[in-house]
Amino acid sequence: MDRRRVIVLVGALVAVLGTGVVYLYVKGADNRADQKFAAQQVLVAKVAIQPGETLAAAKTAGKLEVKSVTSGSVVPGAVANDAAISSKDVALTAIYPGEQILTSKFGAAAAASGSTLSIAKGQLAIAITMSDPNRVAGFLEPGDKVAIFATAGSASDATDNAKDGTRVLLPDVTVIAVGSTTTVATTTTDPTGAQTTEQVPSTQITLSLDQADAQKIIYTQSAGQTLTFGLLNKDSVVNKAQAPTNMSNLFN
Repeated sequence: MDRRRVIVLVGALVAVLGTGVVYLYVKGADNRADQKFAAQQVLVAKVAIQPGETLAAAKTAGKLEVKSVTSGSVVPGAVANDAAISSKDVALTAIYPGEQILTSKFGAAAAASGSTLSIAKGQLAIAITMSDPNRVAGFLEPGDKVAIFATAGSASDATDNAKDGTRVLLPDVTVIAVGSTTTVATTTTDPTGAQTTEQVPSTQITLSLDQADAQKIIYTQSAGQTLTFGLLNKDSVVNKAQAPTNMSNLFN
């Protein structure tokens, strides 16, 4: 077999292999696309469900319906039917029309206190309004643990007050409800004294606390300090004894 014939055969073999690889890739892409856009059934709210409303009551009132959505649109924790949630469980937050029903948004009512909130024994619930950035954007869910930071003063303030800065107020607090988001007018003042008013999305967050910690949060807000949440996981480390961060040690 001469050299030219060998080259032709090798070229033909490479072409066949290349065609096979392209075919397999295209087929795999088609399969992935089919899986992403395949229809999947989820339970959604047909009408708004109010906090404290039981699943059974919502179902009786015709507030639930099953819809088909693409697999890529299914929210983690979404259920396909009401069998995945106890009919006695109550909505822990407002659920709006078209919103997928999540297991994390329903929980057992606290029968001992007569409240629909899961308040820990010996504690009480308080609600505070937080802007989106200060509440870890939209990632908070009932049952989450947060560290709460308090900030006094302003970084734009030319004075160096030892009491100013950001520090841990409470290292471990349980979120028991997340309300609906509304728009609140917020006014800020720059170093020149000029004021700017803007509409800021804010959400009411309900916390389970003992009396002493509840008083700390209420006083901190009444004193004009800013509260910020830090979302915790099982490996998070929060040192309450950490010195406050202010302009005097910001870059140390």
